[in-house]
Amino acid sequence: MVEGVDVGWDRIREGFSLDPAIAYLNHGARGAVPVAVQRAQQRVRDEGETNPIRYFRDLPDRIAHTRRHLASFLGADPEGAALVGNTTIGAAIVLQSLGLRSGDEVLLTDHRYGAIAFTAERECRRTGATVRTVGVPLDASDDEVTATVTQALRPGRTRLLIVDQISSPTARLFPVDKIAAAAREREVPVLVDAAHVPGMLPVSVDAIGADFWVGNLHKWAYAPRGTALLSVAPHWRDRIDPLAISWEQGTGYPARVEWQGTLDYTPWLAAPTGLFVLRTLGADRVRAHNAELAAYGQRVVGAALGLTPEELPDPGSPELAMRILPLPAGVATTFEAAERLPERIERELSAVVGVMSWSGRGWLRLCGQVYNRREEYDRLAERLPAFLRGLR
Repeated sequence: MVEGVDVGWDRIREGFSLDPAIAYLNHGARGAVPVAVQRAQQRVRDEGETNPIRYFRDLPDRIAHTRRHLASFLGADPEGAALVGNTTIGAAIVLQSLGLRSGDEVLLTDHRYGAIAFTAERECRRTGATVRTVGVPLDASDDEVTATVTQALRPGRTRLLIVDQISSPTARLFPVDKIAAAAREREVPVLVDAAHVPGMLPVSVDAIGADFWVGNLHKWAYAPRGTALLSVAPHWRDRIDPLAISWEQGTGYPARVEWQGTLDYTPWLAAPTGLFVLRTLGADRVRAHNAELAAYGQRVVGAALGLTPEELPDPGSPELAMRILPLPAGVATTFEAAERLPERIERELSAVVGVMSWSGRGWLRLCGQVYNRREEYDRLAERLPAFLRGLR
C-alpha cells in the first residue's frame, strides 16, 4: 500500500485516474500520475494551508532533501543538481547563463524537441547569436550519429550543443556519452535533453560527462507534472542564474534556481512518492513491461498498415518504451496537421496516441506503460487503417 492505494500488478489500472473508455497510448506526452502520488501531493498542499508562514519557512530544507533524493536516483551529484519545472525551463536557464553574443552559435539536431528549439532561437535573437541544425538520419548507427554531430561542431564558434538522449519526435536513443566526449575534446559545452529518460531507463547522469543534463520526472518516474532535475558540471555552477530573481539569489546555485517565492512546490515534494511507486512495482519489471508493449504496438499497428519489419524504425535500444512508425504518404506531413490528428483519433477510435511531423512525413508514436495491455494496441490496429483511408 502507498498512500492508502494498493500498488500491485493485479490491479494496476486502478492505481491511475485514467478514463477506462480510452486507450492511453501516449504516456510520453504528459505522463499519468498514480493515485498514490496524487494523494501525496494533495496532503502536502493541505499541510501548506494549515500554516502558510511555517510551511514556506521550512520549504528550502525540504526542497534540498527532495533534490538529494531525486539526484541520487538519477546518479547525479546532489550539489550540482537543481529542481526545475520541466526540461524546457532547464534549457532556458542554461541558455541565458551562457553569455551568448554575436558570432556565437547554438547547434541542435533535427531530432530536437520543438520547444527547445524555440527557446534557443529566442535567446539567440536576444543576444545576436545564431541557431544551426544538423540533420541525423533516422537509421544512423551510434558511430554514425556521433560522427555526424561531431563534424558539425565549429570550435570557437559553437557555444553550445544541445542533443537529445531520447528524442521526442523520433523516439530514438542517442549515444550522448560518446557525443559529450567528442565535444569535450573540442571544448564545446553540451546540454543533454533527457526529458524522457528518468524512469524509462536506468541512468548515471555524472557518467555521461555532459556539461548540462536535464530530465523530467513527471513522465516515466510517476512524479506530479512540473518536476524536472537540472544537473550542472562543477565548472559551470557559479555561472548559472535563474530566470527570475528571488531572496535566495545570494545563496548561489542550486537554491537560487529552485526558489521562486510562492511557486507551487508540491509536485517536487511528492515526487519521491512516485519513485516509491516505481520501486514497489519493481523498476526493472516496469521497464521491461513498458518496452515490450511499445515494441508490440509498433509491430501490430505497423503490420495493419502494410509495413514490413524493415520499415519500422529501430529506436536504438530494445529498452525504449516509445516507438514510432510511418503514416501513409500525405498524412500529417505538416506540424499543423500533426497537431490536429490526435484529437480526431481519440474521438473516433477511443485511443490517445502521438502524431509527429518529421522530415516531411507524418509519424505515429506509441508508448507502453504499466496500465496498458496488448489488446489496446490490437484494437487500434484493427480500426486505424480504415480511419486513415477516410482521411484521404
